[in-house]
Amino acid sequence: MSTMSAAELKKIAKVKKNRTAGDWLIIVLLIIGGLVMLFPFVVLCLNAFKTSADYNANGPLSWPTSFTLDGFIKFWTRVNFPEKVWNSIWASGLVAIFAVVLSVFNSFALGIGRVKGRRWIILLIMLANMLPQEALLYPLYIMFKEIGLYNNPWSIVIIFTVIQSAFGTYLLSSVYGTFPKAILEAATIDGASRWKILKDIVFPISKPTLAVMLVFFFIWTWNDYMIPMAFLIDNSSQTVPIAIASLSGDRLMDVTTTASASLISIVPTLIFFLLF
Repeated sequence: MSTMSAAELKKIAKVKKNRTAGDWLIIVLLIIGGLVMLFPFVVLCLNAFKTSADYNANGPLSWPTSFTLDGFIKFWTRVNFPEKVWNSIWASGLVAIFAVVLSVFNSFALGIGRVKGRRWIILLIMLANMLPQEALLYPLYIMFKEIGLYNNPWSIVIIFTVIQSAFGTYLLSSVYGTFPKAILEAATIDGASRWKILKDIVFPISKPTLAVMLVFFFIWTWNDYMIPMAFLIDNSSQTVPIAIASLSGDRLMDVTTTASASLISIVPTLIFFLLF
């Protein structure tokens, strides 16, 4: 195991000494901001392990008088949580993969292939990204009713793949547009086809960006509530956010069970984030 040399240690110490009051102010503000963002998660964890009686007696900010898993067990059995997790993993995983692949192909054509009118196409894609989901629900409902995919898990896979790939295309096309032309011309002179250029040159360089997009697309699809709620009617095909929402009635809500459900529902996305 290598150790730092004396010169490196002196350099680090010098950098620390050279920090100004402004630097320390920024560090303090970042720490405060981090604590503020962490506070809701801490409250969620506290309430997830409380009983309903403890919550009603002491409120949401108190330490649990006794830690219990009743909320987790109640949520697990009431909504068939393993089924909902599988539905979310299946849909989010397919959307993430399909959207990344489609984004790469679209961006390669627009950014490197230099399609005519590429700027207008990218502008239209950017404008499409700005449309709220509420504006898309009714026309999509009519379309999927007509083609027989309403209340089918593939409907949300198709919808989210198009939505996420639009963002991915907008992001990647600007990156591919700055790709060094000399490398592409050299590969073309050597007899490389467009597919070979994409597979052997562009794709390896793009891996870090594609990995970030894969994680974002998975988490965005996992967390979405409106479209799955509108297009998945059968209980057996619904996703985790819908299962959590089903715990709240018109006049009654079990806060501790909802907190337990929210806490356990972020575990798969956290694992996916750490893996990729």
